Amino acid sequence: MIPDSSKDKTRKKIHQRLRQRLAGSPERPRLNVYRSLNHIYAQVIDDTTGATLVAASTAKKGQTTGGNVASARDIGKLIAERATEKGIKKVVFDRGGYLYHGRIKALADAAREAGLEF
Repeated sequence: MIPDSSKDKTRKKIHQRLRQRLAGSPERPRLNVYRSLNHIYAQVIDDTTGATLVAASTAKKGQTTGGNVASARDIGKLIAERATEKGIKKVVFDRGGYLYHGRIKALADAAREAGLEF
């Protein structure tokens, strides 16, 4: 196992700080984003039950790359479509300790355009 880099430790500290203020409820679940080097993942989570309601990621068969802004936009649209199918309109956005820039911003903007409110 590769040890945590100092950037990742800093991101995890920031995420812990954010999570003290953010919580997903059944009325407004939390839209969590995780960004790796090659992929991007999004989940809609109800923190009262600890259940993942909806998930989407670029790490599926047939998709070679997810480490770009275009893929993040696609995942943002997909997560919003899946959430609206389940009757979820409003969410709390959890950027996961990442800066609101690049792929994270693209995913959030695409989710908003597809109908999610946050």
